[in-house]
Amino acid sequence: MALAIDVGGTKLAAGLVTPGGELVARAAAATPRTEDPERLFGVLAAVAASVGGDGDIVVCGVGSGGPMSSGGEEVSPLNIPGWRGFPLRRRLAETLGLPVYVDNDAKALALAEGWRGAAAEVADFLAMVVSTGVGGGVVLDGRLLDGAAGNAGHIGHVVVEPDGRACRCGGRGCLEAEVSGPAIAAITGRPAAEAGPAVVERTGRLVGRAVASVANLLDLRLAVVGGSVALGFGEPFFTAAQRELSARARLDFSREARIVPAGLGADGPLVGAGAVGWRGLGRFGGSGGWGGPGGPGGPPGGARPPGVPPGLAPPGVAPSGPRPPAGPGAPPAIAPPGGRGDIAPPGVPPPGLAPPGGRGDIAPPGVPPPGVAPPGGRGDIAPPATAPPDVAPPGPRPPGVAPPGPRPPGGPGAPPGVAPPGPHG
Repeated sequence: MALAIDVGGTKLAAGLVTPGGELVARAAAATPRTEDPERLFGVLAAVAASVGGDGDIVVCGVGSGGPMSSGGEEVSPLNIPGWRGFPLRRRLAETLGLPVYVDNDAKALALAEGWRGAAAEVADFLAMVVSTGVGGGVVLDGRLLDGAAGNAGHIGHVVVEPDGRACRCGGRGCLEAEVSGPAIAAITGRPAAEAGPAVVERTGRLVGRAVASVANLLDLRLAVVGGSVALGFGEPFFTAAQRELSARARLDFSREARIVPAGLGADGPLVGAGAVGWRGLGRFGGSGGWGGPGGPGGPPGGARPPGVPPGLAPPGVAPSGPRPPAGPGAPPAIAPPGGRGDIAPPGVPPPGLAPPGGRGDIAPPGVPPPGVAPPGGRGDIAPPATAPPDVAPPGPRPPGVAPPGPRPPGGPGAPPGVAPPGPHG
């Protein structure tokens, strides 16, 4: 079982997630409005302890608002001012006595939606949270993008109103500053839950505008949107978002882009946090990392359990097995952060790729592969004293067989006795 923790500006939540992605328990508490980092952590620890687990918890996965440092060692959620550079991963590991893995909450949602939600089996998509904050996670070529410090996908800081409202990030006109719950309350003087049709339409329109930019930039055709604001506004929000997306994504590859509600609904953030934990253990998605032979929670031989999409490999683990052909309908092969899905782990060159210092079609030192010359000779010439088939042995050469030494170019005008281009040319 994975202990899943979701750190948000409105609530702190925890749950238990099975290796198959089922959320079986949950608890939550309001996020304290305090500048005291220890009080915040105390509430989070109490919520985590309240979900139980009966001693079968093997990992903790956390989805948190960002930005954060690499690996989630330090988090600074814009909507939780009491945590600036807070060492969340270390503190949870010390408190829980478990391995702890931390990632951005919207990236966690991307894992969840690609695993069991509206983006299952889709290789290229954007997952978004529109709630107290606005965040995103991007999957391209079946690989969750991380970025230099794990902060890739911050669509909440795409500018949608160049002269718009000031944002907590220090910029102006960011999507988060215009459509998040606190932004709507500041603009209207009412909670987002009480917003009228015009506000709902504007919120959807600005989200669609940001998604259009991402679709045009990254060649993706699906955006999956969750969060209390988006899901609470419902169909009118998504209609307005799709209208704007269709009006602004007009390239041949982006004009069919769609924006849909998150398939996991309110469970998405915790299922995603659980996925962060399983991924960290190497037991999420990639066939080489799902528990291994006889591993806890994994089927014999490391086979992928039903319902788990291809790939989504844990950090440093490349998907194994035959790679499907690219093109429409091809299932994703999920690469580890920083690499391509068809690249094997360090030191193990995949088929067709060079070992260190050489070409992929060159065998180990001293063993020339077919068609490659041994030291000092051509690949179609056998070792000394061993004439290959249909090549004359030493001695008089029959007509049409090249004399020894350098061969001038063949073709019209070639001197007599020079072999024309062909199998031995």
